[in-house]
Amino acid sequence: MGKGGRDSRQLALLRYLGVRLLLIPVTAWILVTVVFFLMRVVGDPISAALGGRMTQEQIESRKEAAGLNRPILSQYWDYLSGLLHGDLGHSQDNRQISEVVVTYGAASLELVFWALIVAFAVGIPLGRYAATHRDSAADTGLRLFAILAYAAPVFFVGLLLKLVFAVQLGWLPVAGRAATNVELQLQHVSPKTNIMVIDAILYGDPGYLVDVLKHAVLPAVALGLLTAGIFVRLVRINLIQTLRADYVDAARARGLSQRVVTGRHAFRNAMIPIVTVMGMQIATMLGASVLTETTFEWKGLGYQLASYLSARDFVAVQGIVAFIALIVAVMSFLVDVLVALIDPRVRF
Repeated sequence: MGKGGRDSRQLALLRYLGVRLLLIPVTAWILVTVVFFLMRVVGDPISAALGGRMTQEQIESRKEAAGLNRPILSQYWDYLSGLLHGDLGHSQDNRQISEVVVTYGAASLELVFWALIVAFAVGIPLGRYAATHRDSAADTGLRLFAILAYAAPVFFVGLLLKLVFAVQLGWLPVAGRAATNVELQLQHVSPKTNIMVIDAILYGDPGYLVDVLKHAVLPAVALGLLTAGIFVRLVRINLIQTLRADYVDAARARGLSQRVVTGRHAFRNAMIPIVTVMGMQIATMLGASVLTETTFEWKGLGYQLASYLSARDFVAVQGIVAFIALIVAVMSFLVDVLVALIDPRVRF
């Protein structure tokens, strides 16, 4: 390939990534805007949270102090201005939402990380096995497993896991991110990351690390199986299609073994759709983590979001959703970068 061809490919890649980089603030703005106006449709947060516990005069006074009596567009402009300056607002108990995000967001990201490991460890090998044993009894069973894993509510799977492995067998803890004494000791770690496994490593006690990992198993499996079911089906379908491609037939004609043909030639291309949907699956996991964290009392961002929804603290809900929207937009961009590096065709 000549220099001109390489330059044109590089320019196409930069243009592709530049457009998607510009989509990050646009995507976040759309999600934040939708949530802001939806919250206002159900009423102002002061009346929703304190109605029946305060007199109307007290409620009106608080609404005036919070600026909720102003026109909705003025409130929206002030909210966007605050977001641009990193101000996510304050909860009803006067906590900065940015501090809540830093404290509890790390816990949710830790859970999503462990769940992704489960999803990849379960979904990709099983999907590959199903594709290479197409129409066998094992293939049928794996397809049924994929449907059940994806369709089963995550809280129901979590309750079953708790009942079997925590209550009946007693192998794993029922809930929490660590034992109470371990959690208290890890509060004194410096620098504190709020990611339990890292804090346990920094503390230097192997027993604490084992305890943290044991607490992560059941929540990670409950959340990871949701995505594992999707990965099984995607890998199976795409690998079957890839194994029919002309270049795969050419590899077989050169005398390569089926294992080499599948591993070196077919599997990489079959993985492209997995990378493509991975960003959306992370967004799905962040949404499903609300149920998972509530089920296992995993005190992350989803757990706090459920608490704020119960308390009708709409300002806190808006701030957390704004943060999640930004994470989803950034992850979508990173996935686009990975896809562009794996498959040059998307650059055009």
